[in-house]
Amino acid sequence: MSDLGSITALRPGAARGLKLAACVATFNSAYTRRLLNSAHARLKALGGGLEAVEWVPGALELPLAAQRLARSGAYDAIIAIGCVIRGDTSHYDLVCEGALQGLLRVSLDESLPVIFGVITTEDKAQALARCSGGPHDAGRHAAEAAVMMARPGPRSRTRIRKG
Repeated sequence: MSDLGSITALRPGAARGLKLAACVATFNSAYTRRLLNSAHARLKALGGGLEAVEWVPGALELPLAAQRLARSGAYDAIIAIGCVIRGDTSHYDLVCEGALQGLLRVSLDESLPVIFGVITTEDKAQALARCSGGPHDAGRHAAEAAVMMARPGPRSRTRIRKG
């Protein structure tokens, strides 16, 4: 996910009134808990928070949890949080692709923003860098994306001129 701060500035109160939920993988919990904490802190700074958090074993279980949350009809957006670190086998590729495709399917099938807050890294150092605050914190970015997508009205004010 890119640095959303360079795209748009969310104003204080932007998350007020939104009903947001998260599903979080417990696998690699040293990182996923940090991502959840940074997402929650950013939502709080924007005047909102998380109404619910559902914990699941790993990234491949995130789509089903997101689908359950989506089908409840109670939320404006869902943040899916996970951490997949490359190992010595092809399992990494299967888990990353499965989580991505599953979460995308839920979002499209349920017509609800399901934010991909799953970090996929080569090693633990990269994972820590993505969940330690600062401009590249994926939890913060996922929270901002959820607010942007859940808010009613136009998503972008940028106009592209043709010719």
